[in-house]
Amino acid sequence: QVQLVESGGGSVQAGGSLRLSCQASGNDYNSAYSMAWFRQAPGKEREGVAAIDSDGSTSYADSVKGRFTISIDNAKNTLYLQMNSLKPEDTAMYYCAAGAGVYRDYRFDIGSEGDYGYWGPGTQVTVSA
Repeated sequence: QVQLVESGGGSVQAGGSLRLSCQASGNDYNSAYSMAWFRQAPGKEREGVAAIDSDGSTSYADSVKGRFTISIDNAKNTLYLQMNSLKPEDTAMYYCAAGAGVYRDYRFDIGSEGDYGYWGPGTQVTVSA
């Protein structure tokens, strides 16, 4: 099994920054997993935000490119999402996920919700105008 627990969410004004963390644990967890951040706003589908593969390859949604950075500390089994220049439309519940990794046309891709088998409970991010 793999357990994922997110932290670092909160309320911030537009233009501000937050750093989310996801602590991974469990007998089945290892650094070979691809890790990702998804988010879901009220009334909307869950969408991929950023992902990182075991070799360090990254993939970002167009809406967050240049503002968000995904990283992982394998020594601590911790995934991060640094979010800068936050906008009200970034308001959502943010989820950490672990999976086998998705490649499309030989390029690492975030994939979709169904590509990930392990999920955390989520952490809320609220950005006010």
